[in-house]
Amino acid sequence: MAAPRNGKVALVTGAADGIGWATARRLAEDVEHVVVVDLRAEAAQARAAELGPAHVGIGANVAAPDEVTAMTAAVIERYGRIDVLVNNAGVAEQAAATVDQQLEAFDRVLAVHLRGTFLVSQAVARVMLAQRRGSIVNLSSIAGFAGIPQRNAYGAAKAGIAAMTRSMACEWARQGLRVNAVAPGYVRTALVAELEAKGALNSRSLLARTPMGRMAAPEEIAEVIAFLASQRASFVTGTTLAADGGWLAWGAPEDSLQAR
Repeated sequence: MAAPRNGKVALVTGAADGIGWATARRLAEDVEHVVVVDLRAEAAQARAAELGPAHVGIGANVAAPDEVTAMTAAVIERYGRIDVLVNNAGVAEQAAATVDQQLEAFDRVLAVHLRGTFLVSQAVARVMLAQRRGSIVNLSSIAGFAGIPQRNAYGAAKAGIAAMTRSMACEWARQGLRVNAVAPGYVRTALVAELEAKGALNSRSLLARTPMGRMAAPEEIAEVIAFLASQRASFVTGTTLAADGGWLAWGAPEDSLQAR
């Protein structure tokens, strides 16, 4: 499908795989240029090439201020604007009991998810504020709203992202910017596969616990992100939309979910 001729630019972090790649593909239907950002520059460039010549891939560590500044400057030099930002970059949680967790691994999760979302939002918001328009969509998680044993750093980071979303949304609402978040449930991605391999996630039990009885496909989360990023959500800001198959809504014994 040819990119729309609207001149709009969307930047997606962590976009070489999973939800990020599904989102980049989906946004390419709505905007003319998608900037695929990933820690792995070659992977980002390869994904952008798959989307077509109107798009670009950039390698950047979202937790490194200098790299975020350089990334943003490169986008502005190339396109002159940024209309949509999706903060999706993330890493897996360490699979260990709380008393055995390592501080270095804890800090890394917060650095990529929370610090990265802050740094990229800060840099891109400077552009959007000058434009007097823009939409930011952050990736939170059900882990930020419900207690999941052993996932301390991930849950803290995702809760922080939801709080930061509300703060930024209120700060910039009268300056033309909207800031929202999506809180996915379990999604069939490489990150989930990694957790399964480490024994940190039991697919059978979580599917039994999910009212819809399945994981989401990355494309389903991408649709929610695309909605929040678009003018279809023009009066929506400061919200975190759960796309979790009913996970957070559920409050009864698990056997109540059995088919009757």
